[in-house]
Amino acid sequence: MGKNLIQQRRGKGSIFAGLKHQQKGEAKLPRSDAGSGVVKDIITNKLHSAPLLVVDYSGKKIFMIAPEGMTVGDVILNETVTTGSTVELKQVPEGTLIHNIESVQGDGGKFCRGSGTSARVGQRTAKGVQVIMPSKKIKIFNEKNRATIGIVAGGGRPEKPFVKAGNKFHLMKAKHKQYPTVCGISMNAVAHPFGSKSSHIKGRPTQVSRHAPPGRKVGKIAPRRTGYKR
Repeated sequence: MGKNLIQQRRGKGSIFAGLKHQQKGEAKLPRSDAGSGVVKDIITNKLHSAPLLVVDYSGKKIFMIAPEGMTVGDVILNETVTTGSTVELKQVPEGTLIHNIESVQGDGGKFCRGSGTSARVGQRTAKGVQVIMPSKKIKIFNEKNRATIGIVAGGGRPEKPFVKAGNKFHLMKAKHKQYPTVCGISMNAVAHPFGSKSSHIKGRPTQVSRHAPPGRKVGKIAPRRTGYKR
């Protein structure tokens, strides 16, 4: 008899669930009528790879993704296009670097939130504002969606090598991630659909239907295409 996969064992109350109760606060954009704010502190959070700003808007403190160059005591003016300000995309000049872009107007920011990432504002079209994402893909946003000016701080974070597996273990433990991970093809047959005694030889197709049962839904799930792209 087989056993549940790791993908199936993740869930509420398990050791694989994220420790969201350890976060210091939700990082999102300020309200559109917030006006100007003052940076009170710069903190770190386990759930974010980038540092966070503690910004005081008329007595109300919020957390924001920290852009490069911001220091404690800086004043954020949302009426102007400067580093750290939050403005609508229609006000941002072409070629400006932005981050924490709203997917839907008022959602607080969903795109380009990782350390060192940024997107570039492209041309304006009838459909909206074109934004060149970090993946070089061009995505069109509503011109009324807001974003923060600048590059997310902490860009050199992944450049330092781990050197040994123990350092990686402690990092993943702090983030409450499963480590180390083992590919399914190296497992026993009871532990994974791709596992068998024939090491690294898949005995079945890796493409599965989107409606496959939970024990078999591994590999390439409902891929649009497979094979070498020419």
